[in-house]
Amino acid sequence: MEPLFLGTAFLLGLAARQVGLPPLVGFLAAGFALNAFGQESGPILVELSDLGVTLLLFSIGLKLKVETLLRPEVWAGTSLHMAVTVAFLCLFIFGLSAFGVMILSDLTARSSLLVAFALSFSSTVFAVKVLEDKGEMKTLHGRVAIGILIMQDIIAVVFITLSTGKVPSIWALGLFGLILLRPVLFRMMDKCGHGELVPLFGLFAGLVLGAGLFDLVGMKADLGALLMGVLLAKHPRAGEISDALLNLKDIFLVGFFLNIGLSSGLSLEAVLTALLFMLVLPIKTGLFFALLTRFKLRVRSATLAAFSLSTYSEFGLIVGAIGVSNGWLGSEWLAVIALALAATFIVGSPLNAMSQKIYDALHTRLHSWEPDGCHPDDVPLEIGKAQIAIFGMGRVGSGAYDAMRAEYGEIVIGIDSDPNTAALHQDAGRNVVMGDAADSDFWERVKKDEKIKLIMLTLPDLDSNLAVIGRLKAGKYLGRVAVVARYLDEVEILAAAGADVAVDTFSEAGAGFSGHVQDRLAGDLDQLGVRSPKATSISS
Repeated sequence: MEPLFLGTAFLLGLAARQVGLPPLVGFLAAGFALNAFGQESGPILVELSDLGVTLLLFSIGLKLKVETLLRPEVWAGTSLHMAVTVAFLCLFIFGLSAFGVMILSDLTARSSLLVAFALSFSSTVFAVKVLEDKGEMKTLHGRVAIGILIMQDIIAVVFITLSTGKVPSIWALGLFGLILLRPVLFRMMDKCGHGELVPLFGLFAGLVLGAGLFDLVGMKADLGALLMGVLLAKHPRAGEISDALLNLKDIFLVGFFLNIGLSSGLSLEAVLTALLFMLVLPIKTGLFFALLTRFKLRVRSATLAAFSLSTYSEFGLIVGAIGVSNGWLGSEWLAVIALALAATFIVGSPLNAMSQKIYDALHTRLHSWEPDGCHPDDVPLEIGKAQIAIFGMGRVGSGAYDAMRAEYGEIVIGIDSDPNTAALHQDAGRNVVMGDAADSDFWERVKKDEKIKLIMLTLPDLDSNLAVIGRLKAGKYLGRVAVVARYLDEVEILAAAGADVAVDTFSEAGAGFSGHVQDRLAGDLDQLGVRSPKATSISS
């Protein structure tokens, strides 16, 4: 990637962050700006872009449970939404073409159907970035959104395979043998330790065994990376591999966003056509909301999932490129789809950043959409008689739970958004329930009953912690709030936001380690002649 591309992407990404937008909006803007000054995408940037998407799908696979795809709200919701969206977009295109609107008037019935199909997908890259940045990948609405996206990706891969006429090799049947390799791969993961071999194993599994082997036998490489991630997902250290690849994947995805802008010319006709398709986006988003509530998701979960899916997709560009290469579409349609995609990213970023606030403002009006019975994974969070609640039951939260439970007994409860994590703690005998720290419906009840006296937050990112603290302060919560920060500079931010206690993970781990040493080895140290000056002073 050229230094000019990197510098422009960094500066505009930083500028986007300063005004409250995700950096990816800046990366897109950088691509369009470079394109306007005559710069073009090159093979290296395209390769980095492809690697970013491949690693993204591999990372999704590492976190995916196959049973998620078998749930009605995922497979049926995806199918119904795509069918209705394609039908509506076709009518929209026919209506505009009848009035001779720009390039739409040149579309045939087949090409109109192809454009509608291309725009029926939602962006996997965008949704995963948004959900990761907000710490919502493991929440119910995050899992449902990812499941829908993967179903869409599978449909796209089937279309690409059929439309390109690329028949998989007979050797593709041998890919089933990868299932037999899983015990060997698990053993290899166990032998990698915790150093540089962890991300290297991830690259080997995702890019070589997954994408490489699938491409070799005539299958879609990205599908191979996704399925390899799914194959490894049940290993206890799958999350560690995903974390190890996180920064590398994000760097490669900068190339993806730059490439979209660099590949799109900004002709007036293409811009106006793309803006026309933006008019369909609220309907597409509203349809997701309506379908998910009919599948028994609470209004809040349906709203947040629908917002994360309120984009057009990078797969639309691939579908469009196939249409152009087969002569079904004119080349100008690549620019239209790319601009529509970029516009949805720009609009969708602040929309998702404010999704919880939007829900708070509209939830009384949306009450009539609340389903009669709740989805089994979307039952409103209840804490019984608990007075101390610990949100986030990872290693830090688990340690805090055990210490507080030993001191205060049954009034302590742990809460985690991942049902598997909650189930593991329950099996271990801990009082842990599944719940979302950002669930405003829950915090409304906390404000009313005032049973919780202490809330301890060990959530994975700063924004999630700040959102909870802000909600508590706005609701005039009278109890105390303690929070763990990942970085030292976040401690002051959290304290300024209203946390009563804010500590960074490593300092607190050091203090806890020191305390354990003193408790368990005090007698041994005394025998060895190691004495505290304070203890000596007191005794004298």
